Amino acid sequence: MSTKLTDEKERCPWCLGFDQYIRYHDEEWGVPVHDDQTHFEFLILEGAQAGLSWSTVLKKRENYRKLFADFNAEKVAQFDQSKIDELLQNPGIIRNKLKVNGAVTNAQKFLEVQKEFGSFDQYIWSFVNHKPIINQLKSLEEAPATSPESDALSKDLKKRGFKFVGSTIMYAHMQACGLVNDHLVSCFRYKEVM
Repeated sequence: MSTKLTDEKERCPWCLGFDQYIRYHDEEWGVPVHDDQTHFEFLILEGAQAGLSWSTVLKKRENYRKLFADFNAEKVAQFDQSKIDELLQNPGIIRNKLKVNGAVTNAQKFLEVQKEFGSFDQYIWSFVNHKPIINQLKSLEEAPATSPESDALSKDLKKRGFKFVGSTIMYAHMQACGLVNDHLVSCFRYKEVM
């Protein structure tokens, strides 16, 4: 299914580079997530993105899905050094040793959070009082890179031993997983994801 730029829907301008980006914007970004596996997927992908563009990661998403056990935290938590070395040889992902090791560490810490809170979803949504923050952005320039909520989440995750969870990365996670609605008010998805 290909989304055409000619469908005349008003979209957030950041997604207009290529069809896969438009589909991600139209179908996923900002939709409230309550599934731990999806949260774990975005933790891995957002961590991989650090210092890069989201489009770079999005193009490698299917490779990540295959190589990271379909984003199964229990399986990723058990990756040993030989598995990590194998991943670092694969051009289908971002071959950064710190990021790959961080994904394995985060899987282990993710399981600890699930055990403590019953689910990662319960944990992460507590930072926004279990309901999405609805911003009213008129332009991309108005979009914050962090928020008090992402600051608090980042600080708590770091204290728990997570890697690549700075406030900017966690704000991006909150946007992707619908804890924050940062679609522009002019975007057709703004009201749809509320």
